[in-house]
Amino acid sequence: QVQLVESGGGLVQAGGSLRLSCAASGNFFSISVMGWYRQAPGKRRELVADITSGGSTNYADSVKGRFTISRDNAKNTVYLQMNSLKPEDTAVYYCNTQWNIQYHSWGQGTQVTVSS
Repeated sequence: QVQLVESGGGLVQAGGSLRLSCAASGNFFSISVMGWYRQAPGKRRELVADITSGGSTNYADSVKGRFTISRDNAKNTVYLQMNSLKPEDTAVYYCNTQWNIQYHSWGQGTQVTVSS
């Protein structure tokens, strides 16, 4: 099993920045893709960004140019740097990781609130 611990959410004004972190721990032999999803009230959970173990990244169109995903493979940690935040970025952000090829784990979620 893999446990994911997220941190870094909070309240910020529009135009501000936040950095989310997610650390994976547990008994596994590989972690491939790590990513961030978000879910706003009344909406479906959606992919924000993900990154492979080799560093290839993928972003939702709505965050391209504002958010940057990165990871530290030695620490099994993924980060999401969020700049130029907008009120529509308000959501619960969830970390997700694919491990041992076929399994997925979710973090508990961290609230990001952007005030106008």
